[in-house]
Amino acid sequence: MQLNSIKPAPGAKHPKRRVGRGIGSGLGKTAGRGHKGQKSRAGGFHKIGFEGGQMPLQRRLPKRGFVSPTKKNDAEVRLSALGRIPGDTIDILILKQAGLVSGSALNVKVILSGKIERAVKLQGIPVTKGAKAAIEAAGGSVE
Repeated sequence: MQLNSIKPAPGAKHPKRRVGRGIGSGLGKTAGRGHKGQKSRAGGFHKIGFEGGQMPLQRRLPKRGFVSPTKKNDAEVRLSALGRIPGDTIDILILKQAGLVSGSALNVKVILSGKIERAVKLQGIPVTKGAKAAIEAAGGSVE
């Protein structure tokens, strides 16, 4: 293969459509914009969702549900991930340094997912019932 022989697949490229270039082009005169109206004119712009002054759909529909502003501050850690952290004592700062929770996390909870084989000591981290039982069964403790 030579670099000067490489070509796009047949039909992959086609000439650009030249609008407003006479009757013969098929897109002359109004250039596919129809007649009159805001959208036919140069600079005929409106915001997304604007419906000509009518109350837009996104404002007609009722609000629904609740989005917690503090959700981004909460994080969960799997039990199996605790076993991979070096050291015996684990707190939120160590979890952040290990990259298991984001730097913005304020609340961390350990959930029962996977197994833990070694004893770890958790400080200041809430734990689910099942996870606490698994940690204590492995010889660890929760403070």
